[in-house]
Formats: sequence, C-alpha cells, structure tokens
Amino acid sequence: MACRRPRWPSRIARPPPRGRAVFIFSLRRLRGAALALLLLAVAFAFAACRPAAPAVRAGGVVDDAGDTVAVAGPPHRIVSLIPATTELLFAIGAGGSVVGRTQWCDYPAAAATVPNLGDGIAPNIEAILAARPDLVLLYNSAQNATVAARLRGLGIPTLRLNTDKLADVDRIGRLLGRVTGHAGSADSMAAVFDSALTGATIAPRGRPPKVLLLVWEQPPMTIGRGSFLDELVRRAGGVNLFEDVSSSAGTVSIEAVASRDPDLILTTTDGPVAFASRPEWQVVRAVRERRFLPVVGSEFNRPSPRAPAAIRELTAKLRRAG
Repeated sequence: MACRRPRWPSRIARPPPRGRAVFIFSLRRLRGAALALLLLAVAFAFAACRPAAPAVRAGGVVDDAGDTVAVAGPPHRIVSLIPATTELLFAIGAGGSVVGRTQWCDYPAAAATVPNLGDGIAPNIEAILAARPDLVLLYNSAQNATVAARLRGLGIPTLRLNTDKLADVDRIGRLLGRVTGHAGSADSMAAVFDSALTGATIAPRGRPPKVLLLVWEQPPMTIGRGSFLDELVRRAGGVNLFEDVSSSAGTVSIEAVASRDPDLILTTTDGPVAFASRPEWQVVRAVRERRFLPVVGSEFNRPSPRAPAAIRELTAKLRRAG
C-alpha cells in the first residue's frame, strides 16, 4: 500500500513548508534549543514510510531508508551527523572513534573536542571527506539521500537512521553497539535506559494539564504526536494540546490555540518570551496569566539516554505549575 502523509486538520494546523528553504529560513532566524528542536521536527516530517528496525546481517547493515550497507569490521573513524547518535556513541564507549559531528552535538562535554562539520541536514560533503571516515551516520531525511548516495559511491559506508522517538534510544544504541564492536556496553546502556524510563514515567493525577508545545513563535509552530517531546510530556503527566495531530510539527493559528485553552505553554526559550506581550496572543488565557513551562537543555531536543532526567524535570515543573 502506498505511504500517505497524514492530513492536517483544516483551520487548526498545516505542515511546514517543504524543501530546503525552510532550513535556510530557520538557520537565519532561530537560535539555540528552539532551532535544534525545530530542525529535528521538520526533518522528521520529510521521512515517511518507516521501514523495520535496522539490522546487522551477513550482507551488511539494513538502515532506516531500507538500504543494505556493507560495514567491513568495526569502524575507527566515524562521522556522526545526528546529535542523538553522537550522544549514543559516547554512551556505549565508542566516542573515541568519532572524528566529525554537527554543531548541535553538545553532549557529552567530550563531544566538543570532535571537529565540528556544520549541519547534519544536507551537510558539506567536502568537510565529511576531509575527516577520512570509514562510517558516516546521517539522519534519514529526503534531503540526505543524495549525500548518502554520493558517499557510498566513493566507497564510504553511510547509514541513514531515524532518531525520532524514545524507543530509538534502545534500538539505535544496540545497532551502533553491534556495528562498532561495543555490543555488551550497548545492551547494558539500553537495559539501564529502559528501567530508568519506566521509573520516571508517572500516571496522571486527575485531569492532566493541557500543554501547548510551542517551538517557534512566528508563525506559531507546535509539536504533534509524531515527536518524542510529546512522549516526554505524556510520561511526565501532561497531555499535548495538539496530540490529535499525527505528524511531528506544523503551524497552528492563535485562534485554534485559544479555542483549545491550554493550561500551560511549553517553550524552548530561557527567559522572557517575546510573543507574550503581543496583542494578538492575549486571547489565550495561559498567555494572559503567564503560565509558561520553559525547557532549555538539549535533552529536550533529541531522544537520548537523558530522557528519564528530562521527564523528571518536566514532572516537577508541571506539579509546581499546577
């Protein structure tokens, strides 16, 4: 059956603009965690028809794009252009093999010593080649398909991976463990993560607070059910105001936000929020009452082993706000 993109409710939301222009727009106007989270969400919107989990087989690794990639032995020079995979490689003990990263790979602190190759969406191929990698990890985006094909044509094993949900921490962590020769530590990391995730998840008390996940202000852009940030909020005892939106990100009207009347507005801005003083936003009760839920750490813009800590932080903030 052909894969269909989810429809966005009319008058509620529409998908973000397509093509490379959205990334140029974002890079010029966004900063910090808001940009990293938005890039992740928008990139996810381009990756339709998810295949089965990647597998290490005799003929190679089947990545999330469905391609079988031959990886000859544990790689010693890895270019990781996904913040989530960079963090996972360090978590399983393979960080010493990472020779290239994106500007958003900020965790752990040791990642800062790895050369910064720029963006992970439509990256600079010349910068990748200069790192002399024997494995490249790319986000499974339509914009990275040409890059992957060119690198493979040059004999460089390249995997395109989905890192969109909390389940991907376990799944991709184990895959990287087997590819890099760190299977034991990857299995241990996954077991600890699964246990911590269960321990951090709470059952809502009474009516869960409705939370608007606002990752961009003009035009207002929210996160739907397709994002791990939605999972974090639900596990912390809240409910996503636009949980009925099945894709990861899209613009919404202020009128739609007002009609759904959020209890809280989650923002990725540390400090005063600029939109709160605009007249058009005063129709939203949570704005008038300054009921904001700021989150700023990179644990809120990628699925990672730090997700249980992010859930506990959200839980505490939701309880204080309640």
